[in-house]
Amino acid sequence: MHGLNQKYSNRIPLDSILPHLRLILVGFLILNTFLLQAQDTSYQPVNPPTPERVKVNNIYIIGNEKTQKNIILRELDFITDYYYDWETFMGIIKADEQKIYNLRLFNEVSITPLVTGPEEVEILISVKERWYVLPAVIFQLADRNFAEWWTNQGRDWSRVNYGLRINHSNVGGRNEKFRFSGQLGFTKGLDILYSKPYIDKNQKHGLSFQLTYADQKTIPIKSEFNRQVFYTNEREEVLRKNFATAIRYTYRRTFYNFHQISFGYNRTWINPEVLEVNPNYFQHEGNNLRYLFFQYSFRHDKRDNVAYATDGELLQITGTRYGLFFNDEINEVELNLIANKYFPISDRFHFAAGLTGVWFLSPQQPYALVRGIGYQPNFIRGYELNVIEGQQLYVQKNSLRMKLLDVTLDISRYLESDQFNQLPFKIYLSGNFDHGSVTDRNKIPENARLSNKYLFGYGPGIDIIGFYDVVLRFEYSMNNQGEGNFFFNFRAPF
Repeated sequence: MHGLNQKYSNRIPLDSILPHLRLILVGFLILNTFLLQAQDTSYQPVNPPTPERVKVNNIYIIGNEKTQKNIILRELDFITDYYYDWETFMGIIKADEQKIYNLRLFNEVSITPLVTGPEEVEILISVKERWYVLPAVIFQLADRNFAEWWTNQGRDWSRVNYGLRINHSNVGGRNEKFRFSGQLGFTKGLDILYSKPYIDKNQKHGLSFQLTYADQKTIPIKSEFNRQVFYTNEREEVLRKNFATAIRYTYRRTFYNFHQISFGYNRTWINPEVLEVNPNYFQHEGNNLRYLFFQYSFRHDKRDNVAYATDGELLQITGTRYGLFFNDEINEVELNLIANKYFPISDRFHFAAGLTGVWFLSPQQPYALVRGIGYQPNFIRGYELNVIEGQQLYVQKNSLRMKLLDVTLDISRYLESDQFNQLPFKIYLSGNFDHGSVTDRNKIPENARLSNKYLFGYGPGIDIIGFYDVVLRFEYSMNNQGEGNFFFNFRAPF
């Protein structure tokens, strides 16, 4: 005990040393501040000033495990060893990101300039590839839209197509497309498509080939009271067979302008019994319609997202000649126009306007070529249950949309695959107004209620954009006939 007490008796009281500790601490802080100001800061991170102009030295791409580098470089609007105004350069980068994303090969695209000198940058392009081989089960309605099946066809499950489809959207990493589908059910069919976007070194010329076959036991043979009339014989025989094949040449001279020339052959066979029900199904004697066709199409496409655009424009003009060289069974010319414009208003709001026009030069067409409002992509909201057939039509659509939700769900802890571990999800609230008319030179009395009349429809809607640009639309629409209904669709309106 004595030793212990002696030890503690030699301790210095804390109160007596606190003033000295405070003095030492203040002196240390002053000295430390002086040393920090005086030390060499050449290795500290800095934010370099924004240059007035820049030159690109090198371009690096990461994430393209399957896609070839030249497919991505084809979309770039800048080159190396050339000086660009900084603001102009940043606008080019933003547009190039959109072009690469619209290849629909990647879930994510980012282009980052890395400043390496007073007027020099390195470009880093980072992409996250999609899953390119997508086998899918076909289970879809054979009717024009969901409302047609639900209301007019009484939710008849026999009017469903089913089968198997295989899509390869990036064959060889060259953005080549291959599609094969075999289908049973209401419409039995086969579809084979192969598309090679570039066949030359400069990546301007492309080729594609398509072959389709379909047969049906129930077919629309005419329209009455602006509804399709379907026919099935008592023996449930095949009433229609259609075979078509085409080869297409594409030319892409600039980034946003595409030219396409198609040459093909079509043969449609119908059961002779169909002609007994509708003698005007074809415009010639016999139950075969055979013709060569030639088509030219120009497309200017500058949309920010081809699946659901919020900015940019789309212009497409198409002319088709049916009955090339041999026109005993058909001699017809069809012209089509699509003109859409998308106006961003703010980060949450945008306005979309679209115009569609179709013109046949002859006063009457075989029923296999009949067009009108109610057939994709020509519709007016509120008239989804109707078909208004004729030789000329125009439809003008308008949508004011507000973004309610924009999130990306990270499920990488549950699914390691880079192609599926990020789930983008957007919801838009829309207010819609469509209007237009169909000119029927034949003035069929049974369809007089809606043909050759000014039509319009309006109402609210909810658009959902999900994984791999899937679009779902829920709308309630009224038309100028006083009819209203709820409609559900699987694609963007325009």
